[in-house]
Amino acid sequence: MSSSLVKRHERVYAPVITWDSDLEIVGAEGAWVSDVEGERYLDFACGISVVNSGHNHPAVVAAAKDQIDKVWHAGGAFRYDSLVNAAENVLEVTPDSIEKIFFMNSGAEAVEAGTKLARKVSGRQGIVAFRGAFHGRTMGSVTYTTSRAKYRQGYHPLLPSVFITPFPHPYRWGMSEEEATEHALLELDLMLKHEITPGEIAAFLVEPVQGEGGYYPAPQRFMNRLGDLCAEHGILMIHDEIQTGFGRTGTWFASDHYEVKPDILLMGKAIANGLPLSAIGATAEVFDAWEPGSHGTTFGGNPVACAAAAANMKALADLIPSTPALSEHAFARFEEMRKSHPTIGDVRGLGLMIGIELVKAGTNDPDPEAFAFLSQHARENRLLILNCGPDGNVIRFIPPLCVTEDELDTAIDTLDAAITAYETI
Repeated sequence: MSSSLVKRHERVYAPVITWDSDLEIVGAEGAWVSDVEGERYLDFACGISVVNSGHNHPAVVAAAKDQIDKVWHAGGAFRYDSLVNAAENVLEVTPDSIEKIFFMNSGAEAVEAGTKLARKVSGRQGIVAFRGAFHGRTMGSVTYTTSRAKYRQGYHPLLPSVFITPFPHPYRWGMSEEEATEHALLELDLMLKHEITPGEIAAFLVEPVQGEGGYYPAPQRFMNRLGDLCAEHGILMIHDEIQTGFGRTGTWFASDHYEVKPDILLMGKAIANGLPLSAIGATAEVFDAWEPGSHGTTFGGNPVACAAAAANMKALADLIPSTPALSEHAFARFEEMRKSHPTIGDVRGLGLMIGIELVKAGTNDPDPEAFAFLSQHARENRLLILNCGPDGNVIRFIPPLCVTEDELDTAIDTLDAAITAYETI
């Protein structure tokens, strides 16, 4: 970003949001973005896992432009076909348990609506969420967010009747996956014994792969136990797939990797490939118990965003079949790097949602300074990356799904060189 634009930006825009760089981007296509000076960068930040079909996908752009020339706002005053088209197309790819859709604007809004829905239809008030999760930063959603304490700092008291229990973090806990699962389930059982009875719980709110918390996939046994508790006690299962949805994990949804299916599904980010749209899906039984007027929205289901989403489902259908092979290739390369770089402590994830945990050599202590170095080195070599985890030491490797194997290798080679440079300081 030019120094003059930085100054203008700082003069008029609230500093509460952080920016990962001062690059001034003026164009984007596929896996690449271009800055004001004409330099091109591989964008493996992907709009925080939003532009899964790639920047400016031609079919998505065409659908949005066509809708702009027709109707671009409704506000619930009348009906329009792009909303129905988007709902039909999304329902074609969601887990079979999801039968109806409600559109909103953002992921945090979907979290708010999904937990409201669970409380309303169950007649219960308890929500169980999991330590390390990120569910948004609005006053309601931040109550469920524990990926970093700073997101909650200064906002207490938060919502009542919210209970936080551990999510398995094998590497960070120094345990095997089985040991970490056993520990997390023991803590869950203790919570049900000492803090809230199962009959008071409206829902479990869980990310099948924790995102901001460090890219930890949920172990199968952990998810199965939650499912058993739901079935035994009439608890609703809410899967937050705002970051994991729409092909990111190699299938349409991370839920597809698990036996337990959601009663309520939270969607956002990649749903319209960059236009503001989110959704909750649920069983017909759950939605039909949510009487008219119990919730609402002015801009949710915007006609232009819905047109983009409908087209995006078709674009993603062409890309997702290639994702598992690309994932396998990337994981193989990162595993080889892990063997030769003591800075890489762990490689984990699903599909093209890969976390590379950076540690101080000879330990498993988080090394956020390593990420700061790598991020700058990568940017100087035309690669954009983001971090995650409570210590900011995990690279989130999230290319657009349109990425080629050559582009993957270019990015991985760049990271390899950056780590080598860091280890020789």
